[in-house]
Formats: sequence, structure tokens, C-alpha cells
Amino acid sequence: MDTGASDGLVVPPMRPGDGRLADNIVHFARALRKAGLRIGPAGVADAIAAVQAIGIGDRDDFYTALHCTLVSRHEDQAIFDEAFRLFWRSRDLVQKMIAMMSPAVRRDAETEKRKAGASRIADALLAGQRERERPRGEPDVEVDARFTASGSELLRKTDFAQMTAAELGEAKRAIANLSLPLDAVRTRRYRPSTGQAMVDPRATMRRAMRTGGALILPRYREPKLVHPPLVVLADISGSMSQYTRIFLHFLHAIAERRRRVHAFLFGTRLTNVSRQMRNRDPDEAVEDCTRAVEDWSGGTRIGETLKDFNRLWSRRVLGQGAMVLLITDGLEREGIETLEAEIDRLHRSCRRLIWLNPLLRFEGFEARARGVRAMLPHVDELRAVHNLESMAELVAALSGDGGVNADPRRYLAAMG
Repeated sequence: MDTGASDGLVVPPMRPGDGRLADNIVHFARALRKAGLRIGPAGVADAIAAVQAIGIGDRDDFYTALHCTLVSRHEDQAIFDEAFRLFWRSRDLVQKMIAMMSPAVRRDAETEKRKAGASRIADALLAGQRERERPRGEPDVEVDARFTASGSELLRKTDFAQMTAAELGEAKRAIANLSLPLDAVRTRRYRPSTGQAMVDPRATMRRAMRTGGALILPRYREPKLVHPPLVVLADISGSMSQYTRIFLHFLHAIAERRRRVHAFLFGTRLTNVSRQMRNRDPDEAVEDCTRAVEDWSGGTRIGETLKDFNRLWSRRVLGQGAMVLLITDGLEREGIETLEAEIDRLHRSCRRLIWLNPLLRFEGFEARARGVRAMLPHVDELRAVHNLESMAELVAALSGDGGVNADPRRYLAAMG
């Protein structure tokens, strides 16, 4: 598989009667499909035709041809880039990846941070190799697993960005089965009650009128409990898109069982996706959200988007004790004056503002970024949102069990 390209691209030469290039593109498309991309036969045929049309003399042209024909969703960008880098870099990919997984090499590679989607791509490319492997009659070894972590416990603590395609499917099912928050609040309205807490005069008299007042039996009522509005502002910039996408599945599970759930996505602009989240199927709902926005996995302007929300939507959705979930890493690209003013206005407009930041997954997190320092004084809680365990803690927080470890003042104290 030598092309002679100066930039190191490894694809078979295009000679008459040689079908190795088409076979490799088909194999590459199958690996992408196993990693979660939606690629049909027509897309693979278009990819082969595009490569044959432009040739394979330049790596960038080859990448562009495959990207234009095989990638149709913004969130698939990172997966495709990682797959392209791994698949087309050398001729003995499978053997080298197996060598990378050996203990001798793993000790040196542990210090490198894995890219988002790397696990899914590795599983997709090694799927055929693992299926061909057969056990060689190894002796049975009894392992005492009493003090080891179970698979479900490991899944709960696995970062969403490092999950395989199968693990993401399990995570979505686990999210759908989460116990939803019990954050009902008492209103000034009443509903009929079977208890004897409070007599309902109107209902009692209406009931007595049926018998002409000959029999008067008291009717009772109790205060009506409703869920307060829940507003989600989720960052869809390049560093946040993977976490926001899985969080939308959590939000869909909540929206199915309670009213007044409003979802907004922001990168360089603000997009209301509340209507898209009403789709009964969670995957279709998330797909509708990604199609509704134009800046998925792009840049971010937190201050300007919060300004648009406060100006256009706050009076519509922040009434009756609304709670706001703000999902962002706080890495503002522009000046922090606008961000500081708008986050303060948002905090004063809602009953409770919870900041969900995936950067808290790193031990020893410090509020050094200017955007983070500007936002911390104006939030009620600061929580992580990078795995299933953090989502379970969020459910408990929405139900009223906030905990002491979510207090943002601990980071303010460290700032001095």
C-alpha cells in the first residue's frame, strides 16, 4: 500500500484493474459505521467516485473528498478526524495498534491524553481482528473479585468523551432509567384531596346542591404541587459538544415526564431547541437539535449569548421559580465584562442557577481562567457533568440534596 505521496498518505495506487483503493475505502467506511456514523452504500460509492476524480496525490484533497461524502453531522467531525488519522497513517495498522495495547508500551502511552472518540475508533478498527482471534485452550483461572469494581461501577465513572460506541449505548439506557428529580414546589392553587387537611367550601356547597341541602358532606382540598420550570443553557463549542450531546438524552428523559422544560444551545449564537426536544424518540430528538443549530462544534461567545437570552427569553421562561442549568467550561474567548454583567442578571432572574462544568473531572481544578473567575460569584452550585455518576448527583441536587461539595465558594476562597 504505497502511493508515493510526499506527505505520507498511505493508500493503494490507482492502476487499471487494481481494486485495492476501493476496498480500503469500503473498509474505512465500515469502521466509521461501527463507530457510530450514519453511512449508507450511496455515501461509500460517492467517496470512491470522489477519490477517483481528484486523485490521491495530496493528503488534504484526499481528506476533503472522504469528509464531504462520509460526514453529514457536525458531531461526527471528531470521530472522522481520529479515524482518518489512525486508518491512513501506516500499512500495518492493526498490528501496531495491538502493539500499542501491550503492557510494555502502555506504560509510556498512559501519560498522553486520549482524544475524544479514540476508544470508539479503536474498537471499530479492531473488531475484525478480535473476531478472528480464538482461545487456545488456556487454563481456567479463578479470580477473587470481591474487592474489584463491577462493570456497572466502572461505567458510571467513565468519561463520556472516552466511552466506546457500546458504552455510550449503555450510558443512554442508564440515563433513561435514572430516578427523576422530585423538585415539586407548593403553589397558591388547590386541588381536590381525600385527606381532611382543609375544607373546600365551594366544592362542599356544589355537592350539597345535588340533594337540595338535605345532606351536606364536607369536601377537602390541598395545595397543588407542580414542577418549577427547568431551563437548560448548553454550550456546543468544540470542547463541549460531546458532553452536551449526551446531556440532551438526560434532558429528554426529564422532558418526557414533566412540563415546562426549555432547552437552549449556544456557541457563537443562541438557538432554542425546546420544540425539537419534544420528539418521543430520544435519538431523533437529539438529531433534530443538531440540525437546528448552525454552529455545532464551533467557537463560543458565552457573554453575548447570555445577553441574547436575557433580552429575548428570560421573561418568557424564567417565571414561577425557574431553575437554570448552565453547561459550559467557562472558557470565554472575548472580554469578560459582558459575561460578568449577564451572568449576574441571569442569577438574579431565576430561583437557582447550577453551573455544570466538565473541567471538574480533573483533580486539582483551579479557577484560573478569566471567564471562570467572572462566573463563580454568580452561581449557586458548581458541579461536574462528565459521567453517569455526576448526573446521578445532579438528580439528587435537583431534588433538594445539594451537598457541600458543590459550593462554588471553595474555589472563590482559593482565588484569594
